[in-house]
Amino acid sequence: MTSRGPLALAAPASAAVEGLDPSSVEGVVGSGPSRSFEVAFVRDHEHRRWVIRCPRTPAASARLEQSAALPALLARRLTMPVPVVKGWVALPEGGRAAVHAYLTGRAIDLASIAPGLPPAVGLGRALAHLHNLDRRVYEEAGVPVYEAEAYRTRRPAELDRAAATGRVPTGLLTRWEHTLEDVSLWRFTTTPTHGGIGSSTIPATPDDGEDPDVKSLLGWESARVADPADDLAALVGELHPDSLDTVLEAYAHARSDRPDQHLQERARLVHQMQLVRTMMSAVAAGDDDGAEEHARQLRRLDDQLAREDEGRAAAAKPVVRPAAPAASSDTPPEAGAEADEAASSDTDAAGRSQNDTPAGADHTAGREGHTAAGQDQTVAGDGDDEAAVEVETTGAPTPVEVPASNTSHAAPKDSDAGPASASGDTMTRASDSATTDLTSSSDGSPTTDTAPVPHLVRDHETAEIVPLTGDEGDDVLPPSPRR
Repeated sequence: MTSRGPLALAAPASAAVEGLDPSSVEGVVGSGPSRSFEVAFVRDHEHRRWVIRCPRTPAASARLEQSAALPALLARRLTMPVPVVKGWVALPEGGRAAVHAYLTGRAIDLASIAPGLPPAVGLGRALAHLHNLDRRVYEEAGVPVYEAEAYRTRRPAELDRAAATGRVPTGLLTRWEHTLEDVSLWRFTTTPTHGGIGSSTIPATPDDGEDPDVKSLLGWESARVADPADDLAALVGELHPDSLDTVLEAYAHARSDRPDQHLQERARLVHQMQLVRTMMSAVAAGDDDGAEEHARQLRRLDDQLAREDEGRAAAAKPVVRPAAPAASSDTPPEAGAEADEAASSDTDAAGRSQNDTPAGADHTAGREGHTAAGQDQTVAGDGDDEAAVEVETTGAPTPVEVPASNTSHAAPKDSDAGPASASGDTMTRASDSATTDLTSSSDGSPTTDTAPVPHLVRDHETAEIVPLTGDEGDDVLPPSPRR
């Protein structure tokens, strides 16, 4: 697996695009050995900004080549900009690096999207417009095309490979297999999909005092004709329930065909199974620590879903009340009346006693916000499918404090959990090993008591900007890391 620094990426960028004379370069700090791409942001002497994406493995190189034709076709059919490759450069070890123009904007945190506001509405419409596209556009681009049944049968094969590692709990495997075998859930029409929707692939308009709106979609390496639920998986897992309702309503209104009734249920399954994909990516990359961390999160997920099942079973169990004893025929009428009056008095007293009892402690598990607030730019990943995200690096807005909310996204704490990025109450989603956070409500949807305040985030870390010319003019960005 090849590794390069920002300066080593600036030279290929210059060779890929005619007239690109680099003046400064900024490298993106990766998120682990399993990442598939190295990314750098280059600024030339004409103050233009460029992104160079260099694959680190042969598989990543193949995905980059395969997906490059699609944005060029989408640019003429979507109302939002997409990253179109402007030049290629051959790499010494084989494969090619791609260079495209830098798209401005700021990554928007999905968990912060409030209901009824432009980000939620814009996101629903953007996904609907994408899913409305003629699938022949994707076929022309040469990306994978699936029918519903063939796509369903791919997932059991994924589970079989994951089960062979011995890291997936039996309870989860059984649960997911039963869902995959229920063919009634899988009667849908496949659509063009993005395949990597998440906070890191949705740049929004810069914060200028107005509510940010979705500006573009980045990271098209996982695009295919497949289940539209794939693009809703991250939304089901991260959005406030009311915000999710806004997105789905806007999505349904903008779709040319009515969404199928099991769309949200399949999206929840995809969100859960994302942990398996990222674990298998870590296994393939030889990252044993990362694989074991994902395995711990799978065990916590198994425990959480088992408790939810027990709670639903207890709630559905009928309450059996003992029948009142039959009155004896030997009891005088007066004695019977006195007994009834006494029983009524006892019942009233008991009722008052129960009503006066303080309510018990709330057993709903809390959840810490799991979206990493990082930098202006990020590299996104969908398991082994990663995407570079290019967003505006200047004029960062003042962060808006999000009110604390009593959520139930997180799995229970586990004594063997890792550091903050893998705490028991948080399932972190990172560039190259995206993980899930899941609901603990009775219907499987995330719940919270307080709607979050929308805000833009900067969710990656960049290396120090390196001036390439010694010129300290205004074409060199401030030389400081950003978090």
